[in-house]
Amino acid sequence: MTRTTDCRSAAVRAHRLPGIDYDAIPATLAEAAVEPGDVQYASVRSNYLRGGSPGLVLRPRTTSEVVDALGFARRHDVPLGVRSGGHGISGRSTNDGGIVIDLAALNGIEVLDAATRRVRIGPGARWGEVAQALHSYGWAITSGDYGGVGVGGLATAGGIGFLAREHGLTIDHIRAVEVVLADGSVVRADEHHHPDLFWGVRGAGSALGIVTSFEFEADEVGELGFAQLTLDASDTAGLLRAYGSVVEAAPRDLTAFLILGPPRRGRPALATIMAAVDSADPDTIVERLQPLAGIGPLLAQQVVLTPYPGIVSLPEPGPHHGRGEPVTRSALVEHITPEFARAAEDFLHSGATYFLQLRSVGGAVADVPPDATAYAHRSANFSAVAFGADRRRLDAAWDEMTGHFSGLYWSFETDRRPGRLLDAYPPATLRRLQAAKCRYDPDGVFRDNVVVPAPDEGELVAS
Repeated sequence: MTRTTDCRSAAVRAHRLPGIDYDAIPATLAEAAVEPGDVQYASVRSNYLRGGSPGLVLRPRTTSEVVDALGFARRHDVPLGVRSGGHGISGRSTNDGGIVIDLAALNGIEVLDAATRRVRIGPGARWGEVAQALHSYGWAITSGDYGGVGVGGLATAGGIGFLAREHGLTIDHIRAVEVVLADGSVVRADEHHHPDLFWGVRGAGSALGIVTSFEFEADEVGELGFAQLTLDASDTAGLLRAYGSVVEAAPRDLTAFLILGPPRRGRPALATIMAAVDSADPDTIVERLQPLAGIGPLLAQQVVLTPYPGIVSLPEPGPHHGRGEPVTRSALVEHITPEFARAAEDFLHSGATYFLQLRSVGGAVADVPPDATAYAHRSANFSAVAFGADRRRLDAAWDEMTGHFSGLYWSFETDRRPGRLLDAYPPATLRRLQAAKCRYDPDGVFRDNVVVPAPDEGELVAS
């Protein structure tokens, strides 16, 4: 059923974009829908990094309303974005002139079984809210490094967070999902029901459907040691080599992220390390952190004992106001070799980037077989991501390092050049993903984030 009346003024209606039948919006969605002329439009048009001008934002509150929203979107030849928290680095959860299905209202957090730590979480919940809700039980789910990230985007891509080396990726804790498929059907996927869909959702979920709820198995996690260290990175290559050696040799209860910026105006390059130790014992925390503090001249340090919500705390409430188009490059790296360290130093000095981060993975992430999920690069010990302002300049400098890479983490990537799909999904993984795509989305409805080519297409395509 579509709405039969529209109380919007002529001034608001004048902002409507061509290609969208606003008068046919389903009645279940009409009241919460946001158009370009609406007062609320400024609060929903953009995401964290990317500015957008969608023609319509639909805000379903239930799975059945997601079905209605998808059915409406399918009748239009315009871009389709699906948004959970709107923080995604790739910026794909908004667009220009298209339709956005915003899942923010599907934000429930429910304990299903305390004995097995099984919880059901909606895609619109944010990880800071999840951390707070689970902390009272003494539980946590590894979940990136920022509490404002939405559950849906992270939990269909991978999830590299501060508990990764000890507890694995976010997707490694998923036990079942509810998915709205391209044809509007709603299915439950787990190891026994639609196992190919369940496999694909964990690493390539945005290409296969809209997940409307996740069932996770949480971990028992108490207080953690958390450190922020600032070091002189004048010898950038040397610091990188030392960081790699320390992380790979460290017990799994240590997960560390290294952030580097280029030298500026005669000042030395600086490195910031954020590291979590999954222990409440002060001696253990110091023992784990001491080698990291020694990889270069230590300029500042702060170490606290904190619950997990203290690490992934929620930001102040408010809309995203991203502008322009984010430019990022992502890679997975087996080891920080001397050759990679020198190349990374040259990259930082090229002026093409203002931010390079190396997150540690390995440990429990590598315990999962590479064919168990669509996230296949389990042997990598590090995830690298770089930000820049000029796409061509960043590409030229980044491409100089490609010989040192072993894969790509799609969630951090904005490069849509053909061939990057194989960086993210090795040939066997991509063939399996293509088969799932043919079964669950043969018309390519979900193509705004990852375009999975048909098996008989000769050229890989990424939009």
